[in-house]
Amino acid sequence: MVIVGSGPAGLTAAIYTARANLAPLVVEGEPSSTSDQPGGQLMLTTEVENYPGFIDGIMGPELMTSFRAQAARFGAILKTEKATKVDLSSRPFGVWVGDPTAPEPTYTAGALIIATGARSLMLGVPGEDKLLGHGLSTCATCDGFFFRGHEIAVVGGGDSAVEEATFLTKFADKVTIVHRRKELRASKIMQDRAFKNPKISFLWDTVVTEVLGDNSLSGVRVRNVVTNEESELGVTGLFVAIGHAPNTALFAGQLEMDENGYLITHDGTNTNVEGVFACGDVQDHVYRQAITAAGSGCMAAIDAERWLEAQQA
Repeated sequence: MVIVGSGPAGLTAAIYTARANLAPLVVEGEPSSTSDQPGGQLMLTTEVENYPGFIDGIMGPELMTSFRAQAARFGAILKTEKATKVDLSSRPFGVWVGDPTAPEPTYTAGALIIATGARSLMLGVPGEDKLLGHGLSTCATCDGFFFRGHEIAVVGGGDSAVEEATFLTKFADKVTIVHRRKELRASKIMQDRAFKNPKISFLWDTVVTEVLGDNSLSGVRVRNVVTNEESELGVTGLFVAIGHAPNTALFAGQLEMDENGYLITHDGTNTNVEGVFACGDVQDHVYRQAITAAGSGCMAAIDAERWLEAQQA
C-alpha cells in the first residue's frame, strides 16, 4: 500500500490502513514544494476552529503534526519525498521519487491511494506569502469568523468570489469585491444576491499589486487597469478567490479527470484504474474542508482494504 500525499486525507488513510495491517508507505511531499508539501494546505493556516474535538481551536500545523504522529504510531512509514512519476499501467504500481527517468520505480504497491490535494491560486504579489494566515486567507468558510467587525476585500469575479463575499457579510462590516474586469463572471443569481447586499461594494477594473502590513494585514495597494492609477484600500482582511488547481499533473494520461483537472471517482473513492483510489481535495472541488478530506481518506482506506481482500480471495 502506497499513499501519495499527507494532508488530512492522506494521513487519515494512513491511520486506517496501518490499523488494518496493510503496512502503508506515505510519500509525504517535500517542504520546499508549494504544491504537495507535507501536511497539505493546513500547514499554511494559523488557527483552525471548525475541526471537531478542539473546543478552543488548534493551529493548523499542530493538527497535522498530530495526524502524522498518530499514523506513525500504528506503523505507517512516512517518507518526506516528492513523487515525480507513477506508472499505473500494470500491478504492482510504480512510484518514483527523485529522478523520474530511473529505470525502476522507488516503490511498488499492490494498491495506491492518491491524496495529493489542491492548491489555491494566488496573486503572486509582494507581501502575499508573508501575510498568508495573518489577515490574508483563501477560505471564507475556514476563516470568516475571525473577521467579525472588520472591513475586508475579496479578489475575484466568479461564483467562488461572490459566494465568499456574500458569506463574509455575516461577519464583516463591509466587503469590497476587487475585480480586474468591469463585470462579474459569476452566475446571474449569485450576482443578484451580491448587488442587493448593502454590505458589498465593488472595485471594478482593478487588481491588487501589493499586500501591506508587517505582522498582520493593514491594507492592499491596488491599480486601475484602465487608468493605471494606484491607490491603497484600507482593509484588515483579504480573501483571494481566483480559483483552485488540483495537484494531478503526475497522473495525466493515466487517470480520468474532469475539465478542471480533478480526479473522477465513482462507487466511493475508486478511480478508472482498478486498485487506485483518490480522496480529499484532489477529487473534491465542492467542499474543500479538512473534515471532509479526512472523511474521504477513511473511505479510500476502507475501499482499498476491501479491494485487496477481494484480490486474495
